[in-house]
Amino acid sequence: MESITYDEFLLVLMLIIGLILALSWGLKRLGVGTSNPGLLGQRRLGTVETSSIDARHRLILVRRDSVEHLVLVGPTSSLLIETGIPAPAAGNAAAVTASSISAAISSVLTSTAKT
Repeated sequence: MESITYDEFLLVLMLIIGLILALSWGLKRLGVGTSNPGLLGQRRLGTVETSSIDARHRLILVRRDSVEHLVLVGPTSSLLIETGIPAPAAGNAAAVTASSISAAISSVLTSTAKT
């Protein structure tokens, strides 16, 4: 019987580790074992767009099913600015215009300035 050399052992070990990594990557892409359906199903929740307002605040447009929600997120709090925005059709690229974002920001800033 032939003895296995260290080179052969390391080669086989690297091959097995590579196969395990490839299998785990493939299962992750398919969404197996996670709440994310991946390629197996339709996603219901997703981030459409994010915009940085300053160093500490971001506007995030979140889509759930066919409804979008605009959320202002800061380091200590989150504020729902607008809800129930109908999602645009799949072929329509103009999801949110800059004017609607600036109008939402100005309305939030004026409401927080009054309080």
